[in-house]
Amino acid sequence: MDRAETAANQWARERPDLPMLPVETIGRLLDAAARVTRDHMNPLLAQADLNVGEFDVLTPLRRSGEPYMLSPTQLYEAALISSGGMTNRLDRLERAGLVERRPDPKDRRGRQIALTAEGKRVIDEMIGRMVAMETQMISVLTEAEQQQLNALLKKLLTGL
Repeated sequence: MDRAETAANQWARERPDLPMLPVETIGRLLDAAARVTRDHMNPLLAQADLNVGEFDVLTPLRRSGEPYMLSPTQLYEAALISSGGMTNRLDRLERAGLVERRPDPKDRRGRQIALTAEGKRVIDEMIGRMVAMETQMISVLTEAEQQQLNALLKKLLTGL
């Protein structure tokens, strides 16, 4: 019995009027997300002296293609965080030599965030290792189950 089932059983005893499928389903989603981050992503990223938040800044820069440069607004929208939170991450990544702030070529007052050569090297290495880890994690499911889970999660997120 997992934590979601234990919680649902306890709630069913205390509040039999409530449906328990949502409790178990969302509980398992939250537990899975926490475990993936805590037990898998954090240790892997720590090997490159990164955390998940910093990884979430480097990946959209790398995915953006040459010249691997985005505005701070584009970055914090991609990472779903506040501009203040983005500033802290950028400061840390800039000190580490993984990104640099450059003048915006289209707006003299603006700045762009660019991936450095070292930042590109680090993210290319880490994304390969991350995808290998993710592949291994979902390998407990058949290919068809992986496709089904992916489609169901997309549908759930679209509904949210």
